[in-house]
Amino acid sequence: MNILFIANRFPYPPFRGDKLKIFNLATQLSKKHSLHLITFAETDKDYEYIVELEGIFKTIKVIKLPKWQSIWNVAWGMFGTLPLQVNYFKSRSFELALSQILKEQDFDAVHVQHLRMAQYAIEKKQLKRILDLPDAFSLYWQRRKTVKRNFFVTVLDNIESKRVLAYEKFILNEFNLNLVCSAEDMNFLINAHGVKNINVLPNGVDTQKFKPMAHDYSKSDTLLFTGNMDYAPNIDAVIYFVEEIFPLIKKTHPQVKFIIAGQRPVEKVLALANGADIEVTGFIPELQTMYNTASIVVAPLRFGAGTQNKVLEAMAMGIPVVCSNIGFEGLGIADGEGAFMRTDAISFSETVNELLTNEALRKVMGEKGSKAISENFSWEKIALILENYLSK
Repeated sequence: MNILFIANRFPYPPFRGDKLKIFNLATQLSKKHSLHLITFAETDKDYEYIVELEGIFKTIKVIKLPKWQSIWNVAWGMFGTLPLQVNYFKSRSFELALSQILKEQDFDAVHVQHLRMAQYAIEKKQLKRILDLPDAFSLYWQRRKTVKRNFFVTVLDNIESKRVLAYEKFILNEFNLNLVCSAEDMNFLINAHGVKNINVLPNGVDTQKFKPMAHDYSKSDTLLFTGNMDYAPNIDAVIYFVEEIFPLIKKTHPQVKFIIAGQRPVEKVLALANGADIEVTGFIPELQTMYNTASIVVAPLRFGAGTQNKVLEAMAMGIPVVCSNIGFEGLGIADGEGAFMRTDAISFSETVNELLTNEALRKVMGEKGSKAISENFSWEKIALILENYLSK
């Protein structure tokens, strides 16, 4: 097949969810199909990585989207009705470049990444278009509103939530197929919008990179959280953990430390660092090494949607996980089969304490998790699912 990928961010280096997914899916599909890419460069650094993708995509078109332009788009978008995140990615240059690509080549299918990029394919009805959301954004905004925030942010959240819900309902009916990463997200959109042209494409894991590494299950002194630390759900999660959960754990296990590992930590995250108890690392290039030092990976997100890469990666490496309900359903496992799902501070801390006390339980949980991921979430298997959707 000849397949065009329309991506909202340049998919290299693959250190964040949206970049990681496109990079890994394309890497697998390129073994059998001819792939093409059009995407944005948010900085000049992105252009330096084009060479890294030339073995995956036959053609690569990169359109510059400077930060000032996105901010201008959002400012003007306040007076409209579209979601601000859709305005953020508006570009006349991108529209023209895409039109030129479609004149020059015929494509068997077009993969559109993210609700933000749907604007560029909505009128291309002559093409087979698949919209990979990847999660239910209206569910994300619904959950985000349940967390207390300052007045100005709350007002913006309410505006964006209403716009996303309306835009999502309109957009989903315009594509041949819509994909989300979990049954939870799919069922939410079916119930919210009555949409029928929707299915599941799970997030995946590089199981060659994230795999058990002779983990020392006797180690019971390190809790780990990973993720992009300028992402609102992650910021809220670590603050919530430090303020409400970690003190309860420390009462039983005073020796335990908490590590926050992830790129671009904002000031509120950096301020959590506290001597030997709490460490904020910043960017970690070889994240699998950091996972392997952890006794338990914690993921106490209070809002968001989809599945969490941090949970998938930790499970793949055989590290026991305690997480919230955000994304748990997308794992397709029962509670305790590689990850424990806890939704309040007391039960969350009690489960972490139980794991810290019980080496055998940590080992059993780790082994169950790695088995579940290797059987269901390798990128090879996820790419085969997408290939099937694209070929129908």
